[in-house]
Amino acid sequence: MITRFITEVNTKFNPFSMRSRATRLFLTSLPPNARQNGVQINTTLLPRTSTAPPTLQVKFKDGKELDLDGEKLGIKGIIEEVDRHSRALQKQADLTDG
Repeated sequence: MITRFITEVNTKFNPFSMRSRATRLFLTSLPPNARQNGVQINTTLLPRTSTAPPTLQVKFKDGKELDLDGEKLGIKGIIEEVDRHSRALQKQADLTDG
């Protein structure tokens, strides 16, 4: 997954709920040094009894925000959406550099 263009990740989920699985897996797929590289990661843990749906917001350097639904997309769909926009930003960066 290309994380170079991600500036902020906001999550809110119940860590004990199966509905939150894709959101939890997305957080684990971020590199360990993501915070040091300028990615702001905000995580809000809901109580065990909460029935609120998990939320995942990803912001990119170009200002685009993705609100992703982990229940519908699953982890593969979330990574696919993030990579799709990251690849577009990578192409733009390559064209301006080269």
